[in-house]
Amino acid sequence: MNDVAPSSRPPVLELAHVSAAYGPFRALFDVDLVVADGEAVALLGANGAGKTTVARVASGLLAPGSGTVRVGGQDVTGALPHRFVRAGVAHAPEGRSVFATLTTEENLTLSFRRSQGRAGVRDALDRAYELFPVLGERRRQLAGTLSGGQQRMLSMARVLVESPSLLVADELSLGLAPKVVDEVYAGLTRLREHGTSLLIVEQQVRHALDLCDRAVVLHHGAVAWSGSAAEAAERAASDIFDQAAPVAQDEGVVGQISRRT
Repeated sequence: MNDVAPSSRPPVLELAHVSAAYGPFRALFDVDLVVADGEAVALLGANGAGKTTVARVASGLLAPGSGTVRVGGQDVTGALPHRFVRAGVAHAPEGRSVFATLTTEENLTLSFRRSQGRAGVRDALDRAYELFPVLGERRRQLAGTLSGGQQRMLSMARVLVESPSLLVADELSLGLAPKVVDEVYAGLTRLREHGTSLLIVEQQVRHALDLCDRAVVLHHGAVAWSGSAAEAAERAASDIFDQAAPVAQDEGVVGQISRRT
């Protein structure tokens, strides 16, 4: 876990009193969430707690029904996703998205040529291989023959090389072997060292708390508790987490935190 130096810059992300819905289904209720410049925040909760909905709102994929979304101090409430991208927000969703019949390097080159221009491709490739060295080792391999974890890294690299101000990472470890999860989080650590702030939506609580400064726990679409990552672990270990939030009854989240200590 890293200590964040105070910054005079506005938060890279601020959700204020945000509610959101999918048609008649209310998914978020009056959510307040801030990611400061240079900070990493873990968004925790059980399946269905609203984590992915927060990620979608934070990257412009879902407009809130009420409340305000600010990126770098700019009000982007209801703006289209490309406005969020221009403001420096990158979204790495769960799952994989690669061209199976192209090599690893061809996948990256296609993406970087569009975003960086032909002249910027070489530097972008070097950056991708720095973030995820295994991709450099597999650069000539067809993407469809990569392992699931390597495909996840490939899809992440296409986003992360943009050096976003904020990365919203949604369940990146889902379905991956522990060793691969370690590699993914090593890449996130390197990205943060380059100055990118992180909002990590995760069920792998140990990894999230090791990387992040703060934790926010969602329960039924509302913020149930927030505090430092260390405090989250301490509360779970001392059996007083249930006094902070009803989500403490969910062994899937708090139990994992307890096992970390």
